[in-house]
Formats: sequence, C-alpha cells, structure tokens
Amino acid sequence: MAYILNIETSTKNCSVSIAQDGNILLCKEIAETGYSHAEKLHVFIEELLLQLQLKYKDLSAIAVSQGPGSYTGLRIGVSAAKGLCYALNIPLIAVNTLEVLARQLQISEGFIVPMIDARRMEVYSAVFDAKYQKVRDTAAEIIDDNSFNSIEGTVYFVGDSAEKGQTVLKQSNFIFKHEIIHPSAKEMGYLSFEKHKKNDTVDVAYFEPLYLKDFMMSTPKK
Repeated sequence: MAYILNIETSTKNCSVSIAQDGNILLCKEIAETGYSHAEKLHVFIEELLLQLQLKYKDLSAIAVSQGPGSYTGLRIGVSAAKGLCYALNIPLIAVNTLEVLARQLQISEGFIVPMIDARRMEVYSAVFDAKYQKVRDTAAEIIDDNSFNSIEGTVYFVGDSAEKGQTVLKQSNFIFKHEIIHPSAKEMGYLSFEKHKKNDTVDVAYFEPLYLKDFMMSTPKK
C-alpha cells in the first residue's frame, strides 16, 4: 500500500492531494491572483494528513509537478517537496505539468493541447493524443494564426491560455474547453503511482523544475 502526496503549484492554483495506490483520497486547492502558495501549501498538507488520520511517516513518496509554469510557483512546490523527501528519507517523483493539465479532459479521438500562460502571446504547450501519449514535445512558443495547423483531426485546447489562443486560432477543427483552466493535483494520483511502481524517481539534491524560460524580474511602475 502506497500513500503518495502530490503537489501542484505551477500556476495560480495551489493544489495538494493524497493518493493511495493511485486513487485520490482527498484534494485541497485554491486559485488566487496573488499566488498564496507560500502561505497555503504546508497548511493544506497538514489538513489533508489530519483529515485522513495519516502521519508524515505513512507517506511512501512525494510527487511534484515539474513544470513548465510560473517560476515562483514551481520554486515553492519543488522546495517543499524536496524538504519533505529529505526529512522523511523518501523518494521524489516529478510529473509533467502539461500532462497533468491534459488529463482533465477525456476524449475518444483527436488531440489535446494544454497551454499555460507565458506572458503576452507566448505559451507553454505540448500535444497529446486521446490516450495521453505525447505526440509533440513541451515548448515555449508564440502562438499565431498558423500554430497547430498541421494537426489533422479535432484539437482540444485547455489551460489558462485557451482564451488568449482563441483570438488567433480560428481553424474549424479547434475546440476550446474554457472550463479547464489550471492543472490540479487531482490528476496526479495515477501518474505518480505509475512512476512509483517503476522506481522512476529524481535526485532530491539536484532536481530542478522545467522552467523553459529564464526568470525575468519586472520593475514596478511608479
């Protein structure tokens, strides 16, 4: 029996779940404009453990959404996951954020394009088929009216950049699922457990999130 704590902080959504053998037992999350991850993350973890009557020593592994996404959000999630793994001497599992986002949509055929905002008209995206197999690697790209035109079949767009993308992506085979906005730890249970069974883990000391872009600090307006 494996209890895995799943942490997703790559976007505005601060999301935590605990799964038993891949099945989500409880999830707690909140999406706020001000990025309250630093204040909420450890509180959520403690609350889930308490509600499930579990202790930290009962955890078999920690899984973290590895990115791409918000630099600050990823740093908070990965730092928390590393600290817990080190203290508990348990493995760290890294899960691709865009696959976590894509798995919120179930389709029988076609393709899913999860898109996370990377400012202006740039997005982090990938392409998955109906079985969530990646058919195009993760990339940071500026979207225009020619983006994704080479994909044959119905294409479903999800994520916090879907609304932005709809302003330029006008192909008749494009469908935008605006109700699916942020990746969630609810979708991490299966992914993290499959990696746990294969001992597919990352080095706690040296693992770094998938940023894709360098961190850019903006200057406040006077």
